[in-house]
Amino acid sequence: MDLTIALDNNSAIPLYQQIYTELRQAILTGRLQPNQQIPSTRWLAKSLGISRSTVSQSYEQLFSEGYLQTKTGSGTFVSEKLPDDLLITQPIKSKYQSTSPQVELSTYGNNVKSANLSITYSDLPISFNYGRPALDRFPLKLWRKLLSRHCESNLDLLDYSLEPRGHQPLREAIASYLSCSRAVQCSPEQVIITSGSQQAINLVTRLFINPGDTIALEEPCYQGARNIFQAQGAKLIPVEVDTSGLIVEQLANISPVKLIYVTPSHQFPTGAVLSLPRRLELLRWAKETGAIIIEDDYDSEYRYSSRPIPALQGLDHHHSVIYMGTFSKVLFPSLRIGYLVVPENLQSIFTRAKWLCDRQSPLIEQQVLTDFINEGHLARHIRKMRNLYNQRRQALVAALKQYLAEKVTILGENAGIHLTITLKTNFSDREAIDRAAQVGVGLTSLSKYYLQAKNQGEFLLGYSELDELQIKEGIRRLALIF
Repeated sequence: MDLTIALDNNSAIPLYQQIYTELRQAILTGRLQPNQQIPSTRWLAKSLGISRSTVSQSYEQLFSEGYLQTKTGSGTFVSEKLPDDLLITQPIKSKYQSTSPQVELSTYGNNVKSANLSITYSDLPISFNYGRPALDRFPLKLWRKLLSRHCESNLDLLDYSLEPRGHQPLREAIASYLSCSRAVQCSPEQVIITSGSQQAINLVTRLFINPGDTIALEEPCYQGARNIFQAQGAKLIPVEVDTSGLIVEQLANISPVKLIYVTPSHQFPTGAVLSLPRRLELLRWAKETGAIIIEDDYDSEYRYSSRPIPALQGLDHHHSVIYMGTFSKVLFPSLRIGYLVVPENLQSIFTRAKWLCDRQSPLIEQQVLTDFINEGHLARHIRKMRNLYNQRRQALVAALKQYLAEKVTILGENAGIHLTITLKTNFSDREAIDRAAQVGVGLTSLSKYYLQAKNQGEFLLGYSELDELQIKEGIRRLALIF
């Protein structure tokens, strides 16, 4: 019998797992043949100088996976049919030549086909990318501890959920959190857990928008929302934004509007904050026209010089606002947990739509996030990150004023994890980006966020991933070429 097992007592891998791996490898490589008898646990334990229970544990794992079988009165044998063989499908050869039939896409399919869905992140040494938080500051050890708590014993979290809206404890935690932090008025029954903000926007759009319906949106605007609206075949009408946010009076010239998408707490990408008078004016307009407001509150947790204005939803007394948020910017993007807060009269239809969309969001992650919120970790993490981002924001503003004072105008500097600048330059945005890349700095132009106007010299500077030295060096390099 060609069987040699070498054990490493200093390895982090348990001995029983080492024996299992060696035996399985011997079976798969043919050193142990099907129906071949293998040593008894007593004999192998004695030859290796270890306890019989350790060997038995290895054999039990091989039995459970189908590699070994017993024959009464004869001993232990390699299985006649190995489990790996049952996972391999042999292709069926056909005498016909393979062809690709012409498939007719739906209107939605054709819209998706033509949409620009590319997402790029610069890999330059100093990149002012936007979108990702400072992942190296996330309390991963704590998150792993909370995850282990439920992975070890809570089998219910591995099952299907009977609640498409999301895990009830998480919806309760989110409702409480939003009430305190954003003055959102809602019950847990109004909270719908989604796979990030994209699914939230998609659900709203598919429920309320038919091809040809009019959607008003900020100009410039978040591309992810605009792509969804265009794929649904909506007619998009841009509404200008100034330093006080959306210019609401322009809505009087648009009729009829079925839905309007806004980012009032920190307009994306300009960073403007919708003033309280305009918030009230927008709500009054929605009441009179019957339009639905999507309020995307994507990074409202990060404000640095003043208390936040309450969410639109908390000011709404006529059920015009569908509120949405995400934990991607606060925690980490791959968590893929966002939420909608819908008016009471829309709870049922959103529950049915969520069930049809993906049945449920992952339960284990929802429970871990529930613990993270209820045990106070979220509030502590936000406080810590607000201080960190504020330091990086101040470093960026100081560097811009030191190196580019005569050439730059700063917008939206007191909130979020990015700011916008207007840069006086003789170059086109494309030329400016290329020149910046030559000195190892990544820039993002605001031009792609506009539906119509293509303003030149506007750039988005994300600072969440860069330390203060990188920020200062990046701006210093830009000053050399502009």
